Amino acid sequence: MDKSGELSMEIMHLTIAIGLILGLILYFKLNPAISLVMGSLYLGLAMHLGLSETVSAIGSGFGNIMAAIGLPIGFGVIIGQLMSDSRAAHRIAHSLVAMAPRGSGLYVLGLTGFLLSIPVFFDVTFVILIPLGVALARTLGKPLPYAVGALVIGAATSHTIVPPTPNPLAAASILGFDIGVMTFAGLAVGLVTAVVVMKIYFTILDMGLWQPEKDQIAGVSVADDASAEAPSQRIPLWMALLPVLLPILLILSGTLYGYCQQLGVLAGDELPDSVAFFSDRIVALMAGALAAYAVASREMDRTQRDESATRGLQTAGLVLLVTGAGGSLGKVIQDTEIGTRLVESLFHESQSAIGMVLLAYGLAAVFRIAQGSGTVAGITAMTIMAGAANIGVVDPLWIALAALSGGISIGHVNDSGFWITSQLAGFSIRGGFKTYTLGEALVSLVILTIALLGATFWP
Repeated sequence: MDKSGELSMEIMHLTIAIGLILGLILYFKLNPAISLVMGSLYLGLAMHLGLSETVSAIGSGFGNIMAAIGLPIGFGVIIGQLMSDSRAAHRIAHSLVAMAPRGSGLYVLGLTGFLLSIPVFFDVTFVILIPLGVALARTLGKPLPYAVGALVIGAATSHTIVPPTPNPLAAASILGFDIGVMTFAGLAVGLVTAVVVMKIYFTILDMGLWQPEKDQIAGVSVADDASAEAPSQRIPLWMALLPVLLPILLILSGTLYGYCQQLGVLAGDELPDSVAFFSDRIVALMAGALAAYAVASREMDRTQRDESATRGLQTAGLVLLVTGAGGSLGKVIQDTEIGTRLVESLFHESQSAIGMVLLAYGLAAVFRIAQGSGTVAGITAMTIMAGAANIGVVDPLWIALAALSGGISIGHVNDSGFWITSQLAGFSIRGGFKTYTLGEALVSLVILTIALLGATFWP
């Protein structure tokens, strides 16, 4: 068989492996982690990697990704849980919204969701902020979908592309680039995206998209009856922000120090040991977790803090398994070299950075639409595209942003966030599509546009 025929067979096996993963999740309702491992088994055996070698690749792939991001994810979840349970997150939310000028209240609400979703899962952020959103909408005389859309846009954006949430944290390890670059790019791209998308979304609502008689369920709104939980009176705003900002600043310190060395502002070619130590993702996130413990001590005793951290880690279990299983699939793809050959065959002659970005987005979007989990979608797309990071056609950052944005492209009825948003707001399924689905789709397209521009002008 010639090389083109061999590649066709390899692409067929990769397609079958992807179809197997989706089928096991959708029709057999298997855990995504189990489905990813079974897809990895099929791919390794079909590609003649061998029985022992396939199992070894699955184990080492899981271990490699956990070694890189397992502890940071755990520390990040502890930060979010302690901030929520101590009501430090509520302090941030109430303080920022209260300081907002009247004309920018909805934007500040969305950006508050952006900030809280850096350490806190989207669902928890939405639950914390929706009572504030209801109150703000009433104060401004705006229909509720304005506030709900702002929350969805802000929270979904940072949760998608700003570490230490699992997918952007994993992106740097899977695609082989600096976590500081992912953090800086996630913050910069995310803030621009959130503001731009909120403006677009509010304009669409102004044009008459919302129809209360069809999009809202009369008399049903959990958020409408809920009073916002009071923020902690013992935790000032600066202290509440410390567990969020400290790890970000530590991670960025290493990246900025390296840039200064490249520009000749600072001497040396390598990071000093102290800078490398404190900017390491494990140390940075551990510092944030310790800060969260210290801040929470103002409202919670030692037993309550320990119980809070334990609850957070229980929530993180599935995320860690799925992320690790994605690493297993990536290792099998790496050892069979199918990813590298696929990317080279499609883009080596054309040198198409745009094509690579669109392929990463398309792969993630297919998984997102089919099975609902943005984590599964982003991780799987990035593992398949990892070979693209090695041939020098496009910066891996743009592949990461494309895959991550594809991972939130279309959130609908198979996504838990869709139901949390619509049920707490008292919206019908139509209303959920017009807030949660539309908001995330706009975020996805704007991030993709930025990734395409980056791949075009800074490949």
